[in-house]
Amino acid sequence: MLRVTDQMTAAVLYGKEQLRIEQVDVPILAPGDVLVRVRTALTCGTDVKVFRRGYHARMIQPPALFGHELAGDIVALGDGVRGFEVGDRVVAANSAPCGECYHCRRGQENLCSDLLFNNGAYAEYIRIPERIVQKNMYRIPAHVSYQDAALVEPLSCVMRGLEETGVRPADIVAVIGLGPIGMMFVRLATTVYKARVIAIGRRQQQLDRAVGLGAAETVLNDEGADPVSAVHKLTGGRGADVVIEAVGLPEVWQLAVKLLRRGGVVNFFGGCPTGTQVGVDTHLLHYSELTLKASFHHTPALVRKAVDAVSNGYITARDFVNRVEPLVNLLEVMQHLMSHNGHLKTAIIP
Repeated sequence: MLRVTDQMTAAVLYGKEQLRIEQVDVPILAPGDVLVRVRTALTCGTDVKVFRRGYHARMIQPPALFGHELAGDIVALGDGVRGFEVGDRVVAANSAPCGECYHCRRGQENLCSDLLFNNGAYAEYIRIPERIVQKNMYRIPAHVSYQDAALVEPLSCVMRGLEETGVRPADIVAVIGLGPIGMMFVRLATTVYKARVIAIGRRQQQLDRAVGLGAAETVLNDEGADPVSAVHKLTGGRGADVVIEAVGLPEVWQLAVKLLRRGGVVNFFGGCPTGTQVGVDTHLLHYSELTLKASFHHTPALVRKAVDAVSNGYITARDFVNRVEPLVNLLEVMQHLMSHNGHLKTAIIP
């Protein structure tokens, strides 16, 4: 039985590339909270960015517990918790909307004015706040592994990107950027949306992996390549119906627009560094009736859909997780991910 005086091992972010594995107090539960023993925490591109920058303006301010993709077991319940029991295997999203603000009332819960974020997955235990317990925590089906379940949070973001972009069966979808998020786009666009995917990446290994996940064609975007001509050639000169930008660089946002057909839609899914800007050819935008969109985060409805998608086997950890490391190696893992592009996820086992 856990006591309030017990301590746990956890990763604490102190600033830019300053991460320590320390002994800290096990979180104390308020009414409605639950305490989860973390069985798997997955690395994420966002976590790597936060590690590099030392903070995230909306999600985490140091010193703070770190990590947000997790699955585990409930070990304690706060007063008044209903619908869950000690011993339940659960996956919890990293946020929950208020349900009452301007944006929530208009179905834009991802833009909630009081969006509650939760961090601390890189630890033996994590406190799940009452609001997330009520709105964004789910039991893991018995046949689903902890690693599979921990993919639910990024998967729900990808599902929002596809839904918001309006992908339809037989659409030609070009995906730029073949990290874990880009690969999820490839997989879902082909299996769930029945689209024809053109995968665009900088390494042949990434392209081969994308083919394994369903991509119909690939384009190697290495030095000196002309991906615009390549995509137009593959599409009979028209361009792609939909382009997903999953890199997060201004120059790649501009490339994405050039890959579209007339009347096409681009989703700028990858977030660019703060303060950067892109220029748009207004003649092209107007006379080709292009639609430029961006997608941020997820909603409880999409997290539930992501749980179903994982349960149905559309997304599995064997396609997205290629390393398993103990929590004590997290600093080394983050340094490795920061210095190399194109890596898959690492499962951190506290």
